[in-house]
Amino acid sequence: MTVDNTLNTKNVFIVHGHDDRTKIDIARTIEKLGLNAIILHEQANEGKTIIEKFEVHSDVGFAIVLMTCDDLGKAKNEDSENYRARQNVILEMGYFIGKLGRSRVFPLYENGVELPSDLYGVLYVPLDERGNWKFALVKELRAVGFNVDANKII
Repeated sequence: MTVDNTLNTKNVFIVHGHDDRTKIDIARTIEKLGLNAIILHEQANEGKTIIEKFEVHSDVGFAIVLMTCDDLGKAKNEDSENYRARQNVILEMGYFIGKLGRSRVFPLYENGVELPSDLYGVLYVPLDERGNWKFALVKELRAVGFNVDANKII
């Protein structure tokens, strides 16, 4: 799958749940790399529905999916609940995998969150306190053709 990078190579969509601190950290990291962080709620509504607004702003070259322990859930035959990412986060991750291809989607997860079993072939990147995920992000951005410099995030 090829993605046309001629218009939006600098736009990176950030899919997120309720962890505002990490969402902002990701956005600032993207901006330090000279790219544009696209966060849906920061964009003008223009009288559109949420899905229309999402479609308009999803024309990007890369997506970062932040899966944090926002919800609790379980299968009906299980006793204990597990931490899960918000349902919109999982939906939007699937959307971007379909639109951009797996190589242009960076799934970033908080320790303890249940990961979708249908995507076990996908390599998820753990959020870590030291910020090593930032260097993994630079590596993936470079692998798909973004001209970014890891020195800008040190």
